[in-house]
Amino acid sequence: MPLPNAEIARVLREIADLLEIQNANPFRVRAYRNAARTVEEHPESVAAIAARDPDELTEIPGVGKDLATTITEIAKKGTAKQLRDLQREAPAGALEMLSVPNVGPKRARILAERLKIRTREGLLKAARAGKLADEPGLGAVIQSKILRDLEAHREEEHRISRAAAAQYAEPLLERLRRVRGVTAADIAGSFRRARESVGDIDMLVRADDGAKVVDAFTSAPEAADVIESGATKAAIRLHNGLRVDLRVFDRDSYGAGLHYFTGSKAHNIAIRKLGQARKLKINEYGVWKGEKRVAGREEKEIFDAVGLPWIPPEMREDRGEIEAARAGKLPDLVELADIRGDLHSHSTGSDGRNTIEEMARAAEELGYEYLAITDHSPAVRVTNGMDDAGFKKQMAAIDKLNAKLSKLTVLKGAEVDIHKDGTLDLKDATLAALDIVLVSIHSYFDLPPKEQTARVLKALSHAHVDVFAHPTARLIGRRRPAAFDLEAAIKAALDHGVMMEIDAQPERLDLDDVSARTAHERGVMLTIDTDAHALPELTGMRWGVDQARRAWVSKKGIANTRPLGRLLKLLHAAR
Repeated sequence: MPLPNAEIARVLREIADLLEIQNANPFRVRAYRNAARTVEEHPESVAAIAARDPDELTEIPGVGKDLATTITEIAKKGTAKQLRDLQREAPAGALEMLSVPNVGPKRARILAERLKIRTREGLLKAARAGKLADEPGLGAVIQSKILRDLEAHREEEHRISRAAAAQYAEPLLERLRRVRGVTAADIAGSFRRARESVGDIDMLVRADDGAKVVDAFTSAPEAADVIESGATKAAIRLHNGLRVDLRVFDRDSYGAGLHYFTGSKAHNIAIRKLGQARKLKINEYGVWKGEKRVAGREEKEIFDAVGLPWIPPEMREDRGEIEAARAGKLPDLVELADIRGDLHSHSTGSDGRNTIEEMARAAEELGYEYLAITDHSPAVRVTNGMDDAGFKKQMAAIDKLNAKLSKLTVLKGAEVDIHKDGTLDLKDATLAALDIVLVSIHSYFDLPPKEQTARVLKALSHAHVDVFAHPTARLIGRRRPAAFDLEAAIKAALDHGVMMEIDAQPERLDLDDVSARTAHERGVMLTIDTDAHALPELTGMRWGVDQARRAWVSKKGIANTRPLGRLLKLLHAAR
């Protein structure tokens, strides 16, 4: 099978990181980073394109002839000569240091060359010992931030995003489903529960002949190493280091196995206790009354045995789902098919890679009723944001485009920066003329909590604000959430009729599941948006929907499940 897009993107990012450590031309570094993002999100297998005709790669936005050559080499060999050369030239440990929040290329070189630090664990020990405080180019403040971030993210160190894991796991699952005699196959574990990151992958297969399945699994091109191999179970290591475990079950035990290996551990313990109260034993092979198996073919049978309705996998965290099920109060969770439009996207007006019309046509193909173009305001220069005059011109262009479109309405919007003092980055007259106004934090992430809270509350009180976009500004594994009183922000959003966003970008998923559930239960209306900067990213809505499902959110709790007329009644232009 072709090398997954995520693996090609990983190699391109590593090249970009090593070039940055070398202080290479920043435009060259950016070209590799942009290419990595584009490749990862491309709807077609980039490796398949390279095998068919490498020249076709240049049709992918941001991929020129040189990058196309590099991508073709990666697709064929899994690596590139340029990467190997850069790895030899880089100071030992520098690349590892660059993966730490608050460590850029210059600091990575200092840590690797001067302090001889090679690993994140070594950096943690050095920071705890105070060895960074007196080092020129670092200092006590940076030491404190590094220590805080390393300790906070220690548990996540060996996890990858669920979206990245999907690019490896889902093709492998399809390979197993094609094995003769396989009647069912599923990904279980934290992946099925839709956790934002995974440490490994569990795969379950229903088949009478386990040997055939194990052979197909261990011989898969995704497998870099075979860790173990038996009659009904096996484990492999993928090229990106991710472990995948396989279990083969027969027809009578598959449902029990799927429930058991989906987890979570706390949820399973609670279910087993309910079974024990009924004198039942529940394990991965079924539900047992004495020596007799009385259920286990279908997953629903496990819940039936303990007097519960089937509980969606995303809710199985022992956070009240069993009590809700017993009381008949499980929510009817939002589904991808419920989404009628996307309220956060970007065009070439700021830092997007496609025109408004291209974005609109792609949204039409997804069956959407509306798409909000919300380009950036000018405060953060790297986003190439527009000023008031630019938005006025764009609004006129959108009016002309809407006159041409028959199935979709483009909403005139903006993603407006919140200044340090809580004021907004566009004039009130511009904000009033827009259909939808998103506000977000893109700077001053480390303000003291009291100051950050005041900043957020002031922005949310503005009469023209509709949505608080990616509210905590986190980047998973790279940037901690901004420190402010989220409860106070939720209350302010409710008081002022401001919606809060679940940003579907896999590196954001912001709000997180716990915060989104809190906001939903307080009565705040949520949106699920892709924050798309290119056509392929519009298809990433699934990650945000899964996050909302983990937050127990129903269709009615998501604004963009409504038809356009009802949506407009929620926006500032209609108030």
